[in-house]
Amino acid sequence: MNASSAMKKISYKNKIISRVGKFNKKHKALAVFGMGYAVLAICIYNFLFYFYSNVKRFTCLACILLFFVSSSSFSHPTMSLNISFASNIIEENISADDVTTLSETEIAQSDAELAVSKDVDSAIIEEALQSENPDVAEAEHLNPDKQASLTDILETVPDEEISMEDDSAKTSSSEQEVSFSKKDWSLILVNKQHPIPDDYTFPLGTIRGSMRCDERIIAPLLEMMRAAEREGVSLIICSPYRDKDRQTMLFDNKINRYMDAGMSYMDSYKLASQAVTVPGSSEHQIGLAIDIITDGYSSLDEGFGKTAAGKWLANNSYKYGFILRYPQGKEEITSIEFEPWHFRYVGVDAATFMVQNDICLEELWSYYLQ
Repeated sequence: MNASSAMKKISYKNKIISRVGKFNKKHKALAVFGMGYAVLAICIYNFLFYFYSNVKRFTCLACILLFFVSSSSFSHPTMSLNISFASNIIEENISADDVTTLSETEIAQSDAELAVSKDVDSAIIEEALQSENPDVAEAEHLNPDKQASLTDILETVPDEEISMEDDSAKTSSSEQEVSFSKKDWSLILVNKQHPIPDDYTFPLGTIRGSMRCDERIIAPLLEMMRAAEREGVSLIICSPYRDKDRQTMLFDNKINRYMDAGMSYMDSYKLASQAVTVPGSSEHQIGLAIDIITDGYSSLDEGFGKTAAGKWLANNSYKYGFILRYPQGKEEITSIEFEPWHFRYVGVDAATFMVQNDICLEELWSYYLQ
């Protein structure tokens, strides 16, 4: 190995030390500066050499940082909330006269109106939440013109329309095997899940004045009322058939009342459906359901079930084809609270079968109808 090759193998560090040593020998007074130069040169060399030896690693790191900065929202300037995307031409065409400036008083009034609209009457909400029986027409049962006793009905219904049969004949079918069909008009199921079909029609008959129902149930209804009268029990019919317009009016009135109290339409609709049956899902609209009260007790509440009329109906209505539509203990199935005054015609066979098996109409439909 010649001298030039040996010199090439001497490291940069040794070169610096060698040069500084020679410098210090010649200039002993400047030895401190020579040592400082050597330390600085060696540090810079080591720093640069470190990056040079890890160039791939730092290149990858730089690419990752560049990608993050370019894709991050932090790399974009913050937009002012006052930025307008309208063109300068449009802005120039708007004159100062076209801009309406609200005074502080007007702004305060508008804020007050918004605050009032958001305040909801808690009493109205509480009333809706306490509405357990949505199929009751508002105070309709308290109107004497909307009530019909046996005497009132007999003044309206011709005698030839009243078919009197022996009670034993009506109950004899219970001893035979019977089958039920969903196509039977008397077994139609109407509730929130089963609205009235659009093409459903039925013959309307008059009970008294404007009080009507499906004319096919008038005869058994009169038989039941006469049987109760013979045992000293007074039955008074109220709130039978309600047409779609009447049901819609009751429902819309509730919605408007809740909206006037400060609620949104959707919230008002939800609460109204708890207080009034949604139009198209009330049995009163098909003329097969009737509400019944008695002398001395005209309230449609659970107390009716404790009256002589309520007890008689619970024990005997099935003999004439009527059922207690929303019985106690079936609330989770019917979605309606106990209504001891609400009776529905289903026919003697079905009514007898339901009483014997302690089932409601929804259960009959689920398990026994074909």
